[in-house]
Amino acid sequence: MPGGAVALVGATDVNRIEAPVTVKAYMMCAFAAFGGIFFGFDSGYISGVLGMNYFVHLITGIPIPGPNASTAEIAAFTLSSSNKSLITSVLSAGTFFGALIAGDLADYFGRRTTIILGCLVFMLGVILQAASYGLGLLVAGRLIAGFGVGFVSAIIILYMSEIAPRKVRGAIVSGYQFCITIGLLLASCVDYGTQNRTDTGSYRIPIGIQLAWALILGIGLFFLPESPRYFVKKGRIDKAVEVLARLRGQPRDSEFVQQEVAEIVANHEYEMQVIPQNSYFSSWANCFKGGLRKPSSNLRRTILGTSLQMMQQWTGVNFVFYFGTTFFQELGTISNPFLISLITTLVNVCSTPISFWTIERFGRRPLLIGGAAGMVVCQFIVAIVGTATGATAGAAVDVMIAFICIYIFFFASTWGPGAWVLIGEIFPLPIRSRGVALSTASNWLWNCIITVITPYMVGTDEGNLGPKVFFVWGSLCAVCFVYAYILVPETKGLSLEQVDRMLEETNARTSSRWVPHTTFASEMGLTDKGTLAPEIVENVERKGSAV
Repeated sequence: MPGGAVALVGATDVNRIEAPVTVKAYMMCAFAAFGGIFFGFDSGYISGVLGMNYFVHLITGIPIPGPNASTAEIAAFTLSSSNKSLITSVLSAGTFFGALIAGDLADYFGRRTTIILGCLVFMLGVILQAASYGLGLLVAGRLIAGFGVGFVSAIIILYMSEIAPRKVRGAIVSGYQFCITIGLLLASCVDYGTQNRTDTGSYRIPIGIQLAWALILGIGLFFLPESPRYFVKKGRIDKAVEVLARLRGQPRDSEFVQQEVAEIVANHEYEMQVIPQNSYFSSWANCFKGGLRKPSSNLRRTILGTSLQMMQQWTGVNFVFYFGTTFFQELGTISNPFLISLITTLVNVCSTPISFWTIERFGRRPLLIGGAAGMVVCQFIVAIVGTATGATAGAAVDVMIAFICIYIFFFASTWGPGAWVLIGEIFPLPIRSRGVALSTASNWLWNCIITVITPYMVGTDEGNLGPKVFFVWGSLCAVCFVYAYILVPETKGLSLEQVDRMLEETNARTSSRWVPHTTFASEMGLTDKGTLAPEIVENVERKGSAV
């Protein structure tokens, strides 16, 4: 508290800036990843619903074709490209604005509170969707649910990155992407089970189940501590010590806990001295301070975070998960498109856990470079085979499906988790909540753009690109490869505070060779007794209490 600075033992050894962690503490960190399930389920269920006979009949008013229906009647029984685009993209529009708002809420009310609020908003949107009998209320419900997903998707990454131990931070945050894939798989399973219902249960059951995921996450977070870095930012150092001790499974007076909090406090004071934060508007403006040529500038970090999420969407994976069922239907050569969509989702789920090991063993940078290269090859093979054969030959379709699955494997084990891990690591504490919010908003902005234009690209009533659309995704993945090689730094094994120093002293292509050589606590000043200088603690407490 201001006026009575907390005494914190500082570390001079770069290996003693983080407390040892217990299994219980690991489980507390990992639970937050559950937020990915309702994000994934909400993204995934719509693909199957758009192809359900009853839902198409409800929206279009066209009678469901009987067993003796003509080819023309079957072809006409589909949602228009404009309706597909609206229903799918409106969620992303909501999440874009939700993610931007969440950055402010996370700084004012806390990371945990903002996620719980997101669960409540999401539940309201789900109730409206489940109550819908037509397009209007369904779209309104998806828009509101999108705000909730935006809150959660932005702040859950921030929360996990701030509480996770550095040596397994990548694996734990990758667990969020794994939960997204679990959500997608569960959505596919539920869609598969309700596809043939001829009542409102066909779409209401997949929608209504989402309430369970929001309830589990929201209630569970009540029992988890707030981020200690949030309390440092608010100037409540004593509270930061308390919650960090709980997170690390250590006593409050543990020297390890003291040293970790001291390093966070010293780094925060350092960053505030470099770029002061004097008002609400200046806190947003600080995200864009600095030059483009300086890798550690806030502007470069913001561009890196937003462009990483843009590139993740450019890989085209959500084309498969949003429109896979209807795309396979329109090929006309697959007897059970719902089953194929279920298989692609299962590949996504089984591939993601590989990243738990590889992201800490090989690092973030090699995964993104290698993953982009693999996706380029797979997507061009799909495009070439589909275009050359017209996607009518059975063997050709089998090849296309096989390489779509391999492409999903490359995405799920690299770019899927890698982009989320990095945006939680690259921002300094003073702008971290807003930087992560901007990056997540970028993901949803491009998600929205892609879901708006894709139905027009592949719809039989519009562009009718068919398999040629994979030339587009393959070309964009080639851009991702060049981008990752030139701009993505290596952050493996570093604390969030060490990432700040690494970005100051190196560039993307040499970052993997950087080794920590000092601590912020020792640089900012230690007393003869080895505690962080009282004026440093007092400054952080005073500035935080004034926010």
